Amino acid sequence: MKSIETEITIRGTPEQVWSVLTDFRKYPDWNPFIREASGEVKTGARLKVRIHPPGARPMTFRPTVREASPGRELRWLGHLGLPGLFDGEHVFHLEPAGAGQTRLRQNEEFRGMLVHLLPNSMFERTRRGFEDMNRALRATVEKA
Repeated sequence: MKSIETEITIRGTPEQVWSVLTDFRKYPDWNPFIREASGEVKTGARLKVRIHPPGARPMTFRPTVREASPGRELRWLGHLGLPGLFDGEHVFHLEPAGAGQTRLRQNEEFRGMLVHLLPNSMFERTRRGFEDMNRALRATVEKA
């Protein structure tokens, strides 16, 4: 297993952050990492997510939402190819961080037979993509 964890504090309530995070139609306007996303934000729903890792080719996934708790957590599980080869569980966790602020933790755990065969550079590009998205989300919430 490999994991990536990032964190950022945003001036805005968890509800405000959630509103921007789950408005997939507006991702092309602000999100440098997940440029396209569609589907219902509800447990059990299938999404279509297109990521653009810095310095790498875009990839499209069709993850299943495992948790959609407004203002708290959005979690999905995606697979590259068949389940068990390369699976990623992606989590956006929101928590209050003082007066009118939210701490966003974005992380992903990768599992499967191919995880250890992939170069570390792929995981580092993904981390940079998470960090770019976190900063863009903060800027979008804070200017609203």
